[in-house]
Amino acid sequence: MTATVAGDSDAGRVKAFLRLVMIEHSVFALPFAYIATLTAMFLDGRDETVEWGTLLLVTVAMVGLRTFAMAANRVIDREIDARNPRTAGRELVTGAVSVRTAWTGAAVALAVFLGAAALLNPLCLVLAPVAVVPMVVYPYGKRFTDYPHAILGLAQAMGPVGGWLAVTGSWSWDAVILGAAVGLWIGGFDLIYACQDVAADRGQGVRSVPARFGIAGALYGARVCHALTMALFVWYAAATDAGAFFWAGLAVVAGAFVYEHAIVKPDDLSRLNRAFFSVNGFVGMALFAFALLDLAARGLRG
Repeated sequence: MTATVAGDSDAGRVKAFLRLVMIEHSVFALPFAYIATLTAMFLDGRDETVEWGTLLLVTVAMVGLRTFAMAANRVIDREIDARNPRTAGRELVTGAVSVRTAWTGAAVALAVFLGAAALLNPLCLVLAPVAVVPMVVYPYGKRFTDYPHAILGLAQAMGPVGGWLAVTGSWSWDAVILGAAVGLWIGGFDLIYACQDVAADRGQGVRSVPARFGIAGALYGARVCHALTMALFVWYAAATDAGAFFWAGLAVVAGAFVYEHAIVKPDDLSRLNRAFFSVNGFVGMALFAFALLDLAARGLRG
């Protein structure tokens, strides 16, 4: 009986930790890491075949790094979260997850990320700390700058670059273009997401674009970010000689961005969660699906 109770307790802590880090939100960053990884496999001049071992390690590295980042973010922000009605139910605030458990999970996730980077190639391991730094700086950003969203964008831009490095072991400006697009995309929708916390942020002295410039200013900034995202997607498509399927995917993504910005207005944030979660989740998955179709049509083999 004791062993069963202990096992149930451990399973409960794991589930609570996974809720804490919102593991399902890996859908935002993973598709673009996969696009970069698979494109690099196709263009690298070897045999145009998917290297499943490399793809698995990229997945492990991405999930490990994101899990570390989310756990660290939640620990660092737990006092701010406790004073915000929207976030007061988070696991570290309610006690469902202890600070010790959160840091333990973060340490394990970081070790998994570094281990996967080491197994990929020496350059990935050497550059791994560069990817970690903005993940830790981001939660502190709201304490010293009105633009913490830019730090988040920089952190997320690492994914496609890392995916390309995992395959080739060398630098690629094509991957940087895709990474910049992803960074602006995520930074842009973080501007939208932050609009719901304007009153709480101003009351606590938490800094953000919406708190400084208002909701209308933040939504305008998000539109600019997403317009630049589309321009960079087009540049990436041209730079990698993308085919018709990828270009079709860009048209779908452009439509999704138009819809996203149509349903969120300065005086009506009622559909903000749909814009943030549903539309942006769709953007990543849709473009990945079209990119995969395009690479398969051009000759990438599984």
